[in-house]
Amino acid sequence: MNAYIRALRAPFLAGSLVPVLIGGGYALLSARFALLPFLLCLLGVAALHLGANLINDYYDARGSDPVNVRLTPFSGGSRVIQDRALSRSAVLAMSIGFFGVGLVCGLALAFTGRPLVLAVGLLGLGIGWAYSSPPFQLMSRGLGEVGIFFAFGPLITLGTYYAMAGEWSGAAFLLGVPHGFLITEVIWINQFPDFEADRRAGKRNLVVRLGPSASRFLYAGMMGLSFFSVAALVLWAGFSPLLLAALAALPLGIQATRILWREYGSHEGVVPAQAVTIQTLVAQGMLVTLGLVVGVWVSV
Repeated sequence: MNAYIRALRAPFLAGSLVPVLIGGGYALLSARFALLPFLLCLLGVAALHLGANLINDYYDARGSDPVNVRLTPFSGGSRVIQDRALSRSAVLAMSIGFFGVGLVCGLALAFTGRPLVLAVGLLGLGIGWAYSSPPFQLMSRGLGEVGIFFAFGPLITLGTYYAMAGEWSGAAFLLGVPHGFLITEVIWINQFPDFEADRRAGKRNLVVRLGPSASRFLYAGMMGLSFFSVAALVLWAGFSPLLLAALAALPLGIQATRILWREYGSHEGVVPAQAVTIQTLVAQGMLVTLGLVVGVWVSV
């Protein structure tokens, strides 16, 4: 049983469930919140994310994972295939099963009068599959980071709001932008310790293409953009100043950036930066959600 749990890499679910909470917070602010669609979104998004984790392990088992010796608690895959705890075919079957659960949740939402939720869900599923799977393998073409930005950011906040409100919302899409930058940061920083293995396996993500030293600048830039976009939501998109509470997570982002700047060449030294990047993602997302929920009762 432990091997199956390891294979899921469930702690990374924060990257997909936080934007569901943000979308739910905006639905509550808009007086469109509905519990059952919200719960179906949580379950469906979690299932799609787990399916993407598993399919990534399945394909990396014949790619970069066998030659990767610079492992960290946050990168290098679950290692269940390399440790012979699970077969490659078992991991594939699990992936298909979780993708199926996500599809069932989408169908359930469609039958409640939200048919276009299937389009959003299938787009997210497609990006999760194409990130690792041939012939696309976005992760090897320098396109994986862009796909992750949309699939785990604006697409989820928009889809969650639509599932409850039954209408599209540009505001709901924009609310996912700060999180999109941060989930991309999580993928980005995990590519530093994987750099040598990815390069040898031909997995030419952007960190491999640019090199770790230059990639520090883009990490710092995306961290800045994640917080700038929160301010932009207030200054130019008409959201309540309550969202500025999310800027309280900025010191975490600065801490992660400073650690990466010093330790980018050390797979052990970068581990604290990986952890703090995830903490930044969770803190900022929860504070954005809190700002939306408090806005239901407080007019600023």
